[in-house]
Amino acid sequence: MSARRTGPWWKGIAVAAAVACALPASTPAAAGGRTAPAAVPALDWGPCPDAPGFSCATAAVPLDHRRPGGRTIELAVIKRPATDPGRRVGSLFFNPGGPGNAAAGTAALPVAYELLPRALRERFDIVSWDPRGVGRSTAVRCFRSAEEFAAWAERVPDGFPAGARERGNWIRAFAELGRLCEQRVPALLRHVSTADTARDLDLLRRAVGDRRLSYLGVSYGTFLGATYAGLFPDRVRAMVLDGNVDPVRWVRMRPALPTELRQGADLGSARTLSRFLALCGRTTADRCAFSAGSPRATRDKFERLLRRLRERPQGEATYAATVGAVVNGLYVVDPGWTELAEDLQDLWEGGTPSLRGATGATGALRAPAPPEGDGEPAYPEVEPAYAVECSESPVPRDPRRYHHFERYARARSGDVGRYWAWLPEPCATWPARAADPYTGPWNRSAVPVLTVNTTHDPATPHRAAVAATRHLGNARLLTVRGHGHTTLLNPSACAARHEVRYFLTGALPPRGAVCRQDTPPFAAPAGK
Repeated sequence: MSARRTGPWWKGIAVAAAVACALPASTPAAAGGRTAPAAVPALDWGPCPDAPGFSCATAAVPLDHRRPGGRTIELAVIKRPATDPGRRVGSLFFNPGGPGNAAAGTAALPVAYELLPRALRERFDIVSWDPRGVGRSTAVRCFRSAEEFAAWAERVPDGFPAGARERGNWIRAFAELGRLCEQRVPALLRHVSTADTARDLDLLRRAVGDRRLSYLGVSYGTFLGATYAGLFPDRVRAMVLDGNVDPVRWVRMRPALPTELRQGADLGSARTLSRFLALCGRTTADRCAFSAGSPRATRDKFERLLRRLRERPQGEATYAATVGAVVNGLYVVDPGWTELAEDLQDLWEGGTPSLRGATGATGALRAPAPPEGDGEPAYPEVEPAYAVECSESPVPRDPRRYHHFERYARARSGDVGRYWAWLPEPCATWPARAADPYTGPWNRSAVPVLTVNTTHDPATPHRAAVAATRHLGNARLLTVRGHGHTTLLNPSACAARHEVRYFLTGALPPRGAVCRQDTPPFAAPAGK
């Protein structure tokens, strides 16, 4: 979840990608018990031009899986072969989160590869891809020039809207974005749902020659995994879901709140921020630059800083932009929390730092543009995230209600609640709904699924993992006592051992198993 639109560790990286090894066609089960024939992509691997050691190609898949003989779209796919081919188990598909550009596996995999346990890299080909609508796959691109995009982006407040004028600008700008997308890619908008991507994933599984799927999904990638297991319950070999989205609250508007508030992302951020300030205050300024000598004094200092920024921005560091940067700065403990503390201290002293935490959906507006290709204009893409989420996750449709949601979230989770309340507002005016979504059931997997979550995750809180594990039914939750978004970005050797054992043998951790994070916040540098 945005974790969906954030993901600082993969931001700004891009590579081409691919899949191969055709199998005979079969008839995958679809939602509602329907069946449909599907042609397996026949692909050739080749070297990735900007990712040494990785192989790339392009997969052709149906735009509409209900009409497999109709229009096709392209998927960019990337893999790194198993380093111990003599003991190779198969392919391990990796989805880095999202939805939208954060889910671009061709960008993420070359960065994330070394974060994966060595035993998995030895025994599996690691495969990822840009989901439909995203990155180097057939993409949702709604502006005809970089200049048109820049003119639109200029009107969008950074982080979230603060005040009546900015609220109006935000609502009008994103309503216009929806109209532009409807004009330019109307058919694609209705076929970029998670269910569409899960059906693509099943074709890719068959294309690489695997009888069943081995899958690692983080953040929004957990919802993709749950969807695949619901659509293709007998085709799961092993599935690890790290940083969990509650699938029921993603697809059902009960309670009647926007998506991220239903998920409790604001509560997760508030609790993680509270831990950040408390742990910072308990250590010294050489470990946490923002420390005021005690947890209470550090929290007071933070609140005074935000009040000051509300009254008087410091360069581009507005109140809203700073709150957004704080939320995303909490995702990675090492070195992210140390860097966040340095940025906050710089602001406190009157500086104008370039805030290192991305600011969510609108942070993409300020990101470097991707490389231009295939005649498409080069600009930082914000559309794909909304194209996916808005097509399948219902939200209240009256934009005027989001100021109420902002007040509600502010009351229950503080300043960070405002960020999460406005993040899904563009879906209120989004013009397209998914043609063939999947809304459950979620408890169909024939093999146990392993869910993993930190106790203090700022985007996908632990309570969402508890709910997801319950909904999946045949699943086991591994809790990691620690902070940050996903254990992939905030490693635990203990959790990694459990994951490797599960992927290789199918053995789950004991019920109630708890691991610890390797590097706690503001830890002393190695060797000291």
